[in-house]
Amino acid sequence: MDLLEQARLTINEVDREMAKLFVRRMEAATMVAEYKRQNGLPVLDEAREAEVVRRNSELVEDPVFREYYVGFLRENMALSRAYQTRLLEGMRVAYSGAEGAFAHIAAGKLFPSAQRVGFGSFPDAYRAVEEGQCDVAVLPVENSYNGEVGQVTDLMFSGSLYVNQMYDLAVSHDLLGVPGSTAEGIRTVISHPQALGQCADQIRAHGWETREYANTALAAKYVAECGDPTVAAIASEEAAGVFGLSVLARNLNASRSNTTRFAVFSRSENRHRTGEGEMGAHFILVFTVRNEAGALARAIDVVGHYGFNMQTLRSRPMKELLWQYYFYLEAEGDIHTRQGEDMLRALSVFCDRLRLVGCYTRR
Repeated sequence: MDLLEQARLTINEVDREMAKLFVRRMEAATMVAEYKRQNGLPVLDEAREAEVVRRNSELVEDPVFREYYVGFLRENMALSRAYQTRLLEGMRVAYSGAEGAFAHIAAGKLFPSAQRVGFGSFPDAYRAVEEGQCDVAVLPVENSYNGEVGQVTDLMFSGSLYVNQMYDLAVSHDLLGVPGSTAEGIRTVISHPQALGQCADQIRAHGWETREYANTALAAKYVAECGDPTVAAIASEEAAGVFGLSVLARNLNASRSNTTRFAVFSRSENRHRTGEGEMGAHFILVFTVRNEAGALARAIDVVGHYGFNMQTLRSRPMKELLWQYYFYLEAEGDIHTRQGEDMLRALSVFCDRLRLVGCYTRR
């Protein structure tokens, strides 16, 4: 047996072993895809892949071989992502609005292979996940210019779903009218209250009357259907394409850094621990405090005492109890640790109701 034959026999043997290992790896990828579907997580986890490459490349001592092994690892992970995407193509993602709404755009960026299902309101989209009609919901929670979306915050307090991911979408509000209309001829603009608030300066400057609508995309649809050249919608450029409208003016929003945070809600809580190399973990709590002096201050002190960096604290009225409030808290840190468990136990001393809404990793 010459050298070439020996080498080929070795390669054949290695290939047989690699085929078995490849099947095991793809079977594990199947479980990963199911976990991501249940928890509303993206297929691509850049921090995790970077850590896999860093850790495993150190196992190859030869620097030339290591260079090729890194490429081998990346090819394997690309195949795994492609397979997971294929498995998740049947995923149903709920959002509030119609095609062209900003939530529709955000859902497409988060879950490009999934089926997006529009609902008429935030509660309807939320309940669709609770009741199993959809796998996850993508709903706005806060705008950088106009503040929180209170109705979605209330769903976090009263509902059963978990937040497992946050996504920041840069928002540009355009003025959309029927073909042939002009910005100078517009008398009335219609849109979602959040969009009207974000464009309030331009609305006042032009003296436009305003009418609220359920969401921006449905406002665009209404303008297309009514055909009135004096009525325009404030919505996305995508909505103009969907409903056959013309963009009469761009970037009406007062802030050029206008960004909306969208949360991904699912029935399952993501308890995956933050890994080495990943950026900071965050968590969300909603709670009520006992009706006694200093209860809120002591609850806030507990969060800092256990080393968690509180970034947001807001109060919201409880609809069923006059002049009673609950609190929304967002903090930095991994709550799925012994320290986090101790913090939750200590908080429960001062809280009548305490709920961990979910955790996410800022990417």
